[in-house]
Amino acid sequence: MTLLRVRPWSAGAFALGLILVFASTVLQDLFFRFGVELYFATFFPAVFLTALLAGRPAAALVVAVTVPLVWWAFIPPYFEFNTLVAAHIDAITMFLLLGLLLIFLADGCRETIALLDASPRSGELSSEL
Repeated sequence: MTLLRVRPWSAGAFALGLILVFASTVLQDLFFRFGVELYFATFFPAVFLTALLAGRPAAALVVAVTVPLVWWAFIPPYFEFNTLVAAHIDAITMFLLLGLLLIFLADGCRETIALLDASPRSGELSSEL
């Protein structure tokens, strides 16, 4: 199984991460307009996909860009940085922790896929079984 993988630390990896942040922001805005206030919900898939396809550095960029973006655009008062209440701090902290977990989970999947792609194919099942 081969995935479209981008080399970590490349411009393409960071561009992929930023494109996924943009797509998540658009989707989050659509949810927000319908009254759904799940601040980071659409950004978790962006973190996982970026880590899976482009590696840990690009996924870390996604997390680093997402926190101030959500704080500025989706946490009231909108479009300004203001002091956060305890619930918003908890949401940001939870996103940071779960984002870190997703990055390492996806990186493990990425390494496993690379090992499986590099291993010689021995067919379906060995006839010795």
